[in-house]
Amino acid sequence: MINIKKYAAIDIGSNAMRLLVTNIVEQVNFAPQFNKSSLVRVPIRLGQDAFTVGEITAENIDRMVDAMKAFKLLMKVHKVEQYRACATSALREAYNGKEVIEIIKKRADIVIDIIDGKKEAAIIAASDLTRFINSDKTFLYVDVGGGSTEFSLFVEGKIRTSKSFKIGTVRLLNNMVSEIVWDEIEKWIKNNTESLDNITLIGSGGNINKLFKLSEKHQDKPLSYMYIQAQYQKLSNMSYEQRIADLGLNPDRADVIIPATQIYLNAMKWSGARNIYVPKIGLSDGIVKAMYYGKI
Repeated sequence: MINIKKYAAIDIGSNAMRLLVTNIVEQVNFAPQFNKSSLVRVPIRLGQDAFTVGEITAENIDRMVDAMKAFKLLMKVHKVEQYRACATSALREAYNGKEVIEIIKKRADIVIDIIDGKKEAAIIAASDLTRFINSDKTFLYVDVGGGSTEFSLFVEGKIRTSKSFKIGTVRLLNNMVSEIVWDEIEKWIKNNTESLDNITLIGSGGNINKLFKLSEKHQDKPLSYMYIQAQYQKLSNMSYEQRIADLGLNPDRADVIIPATQIYLNAMKWSGARNIYVPKIGLSDGIVKAMYYGKI
């Protein structure tokens, strides 16, 4: 006898917005299964507004309203029982962020929570990481977003420390990340990993997922530092148009993939990691699990 629940998560990021619908399969004497039913991604780059002019523009507010109305209808069609919508650094930093949330609530009937970097890292860590984090290995988990990057260190199967930095693909594209921030990240990684051996990275985010897809590797196989470095050089030598035409990248992925790769490369270099695993997880997966287990 099985019971199926339908939960949804809305992730309002700095580079895009996502709706994830998940089937949660419950069986007596078995752990629940979380099966993705549908994932819809909408390329609304809120970070371009928030990080450059400090507010979400009227045009993007209208686009957000339309997207949220569509998400609401999709959840109705899927017969979703419960949902949570979480916004990260773009709405966190836009001075009209709270106003935008009120507009969305009024016009699209979607309630949005703005979460800080620490909570974002905790929600993602609550996702499907347990399959990858063995108690006999050390992992540095890196989630690269448009506005921020979350780092979490797992030692002997447990989280030891985590930190969110204001570095992301949209910020880097707009030359809004100083050398001081890079230095802070390098110092944090080295201070927390220098006494540890055989560190492996776990990466999440749309860009590392795309790099993994391009590798055509099996899901449980890691990417090497050499592969990531070679891809970085290849992408950097291609024009924006070539990345779209030759690699099949979406227009809103073709520019941010290079700064994202730079972050992963530096994290590997500073931690001494030679490999990076890429599970298909992210904030939306974590939101569903956190909802199910009553953590949010």
